[in-house]
Amino acid sequence: MRVAPAISLAAEERRQLESWARGRSTPFRIVLRARIVLRAADGLQNKQIAAELNTQPNTCALWRGRFHRLRLAGIERDAPRPGGPSTLPDAKIRAIVHDTLHTKPYNATQWSVRLMAAKHGVSPDTVARIWRARRLQPDRVTHYKLSTDRHFEEKLRDVVALYLNPPEHALVLSVDEKTQIQALDRTQSILPLRPGIPERQTHDYRRNGTTDLFAALEVVEGRIIGECHKRHRAREFLAFLRTLDRSTPPELDLHLVLDNRSTHKTPEVKRWVLRHPRFHFHFVPTGSSWLNQVERWFNDLTYRQIRQGTFHSERELIETLKLYIERYNEIPRPFHWRATADEILARITRSRLNVGLAGTGH
Repeated sequence: MRVAPAISLAAEERRQLESWARGRSTPFRIVLRARIVLRAADGLQNKQIAAELNTQPNTCALWRGRFHRLRLAGIERDAPRPGGPSTLPDAKIRAIVHDTLHTKPYNATQWSVRLMAAKHGVSPDTVARIWRARRLQPDRVTHYKLSTDRHFEEKLRDVVALYLNPPEHALVLSVDEKTQIQALDRTQSILPLRPGIPERQTHDYRRNGTTDLFAALEVVEGRIIGECHKRHRAREFLAFLRTLDRSTPPELDLHLVLDNRSTHKTPEVKRWVLRHPRFHFHFVPTGSSWLNQVERWFNDLTYRQIRQGTFHSERELIETLKLYIERYNEIPRPFHWRATADEILARITRSRLNVGLAGTGH
């Protein structure tokens, strides 16, 4: 089994690598190599570095090894490549890269290799090689959302502390609503699964009503308390709070992790909570639904019951959801939360640096 060489840095080497890693005018290939070596010097393994920098473990192993053998010179200079020299002028390459990063085609939202090749009079393969060498992917879009909550860190630490160190003589419940679940029925018969042929459904459907599922995930044991309502107003939320009050041991405090939906904060809800002091609300930061564990359970519910389900009526949909919860609770499976608040904050800081939002606050 190969063992990655340990990397130790002299003070001057670290200063140079940090300069390359931060440099706005530094070629990206040098920036990536410097970041790989710096994280290797911090003791990270190649797989960890690859996941953090969105690259491949083999790439991390390559530049770790090059630095180990050749030090800074191995990072700064490329190894000789086989084949003849490139016949494409550097100015043409720079123009293609500039247009990829800073312009849009006349009749499309993103460049393709053929559109770019036609604009610059080169072959599509040439454009593909230039993009591949610089890790440019104009056809791909990934999504992100960074919370703008002023009290982000305070709320994050509060909720994570509940997950990692649940209070004694209490239950921690992750609570949310999955709204507008549709009872969809296909317009023609479903054709069953056969060897080599997946199950087939018509693309069109009939809508037979909707329901809103209120659910509370008990984060330690993994059990679910759920009920369906026609709407998701404050009065339905209060009805669910009463269900939680009846369904849990009265001697235990209840700590509810909630999102910032307005129905959770109405005067009626606040008065009810004051009359029931064993209820404690903990709100996740705005725009941070990923912090609410019941969202993960909703994803599983969608995959296992809703996405391919067919329902002839709203009642059939509700009965299906109730049955799924009953069977789930026979062998509940909690989601084990391991990340500390400091680890999450460090990842968010790195994300802000990647999107150029450092120093803008949470």
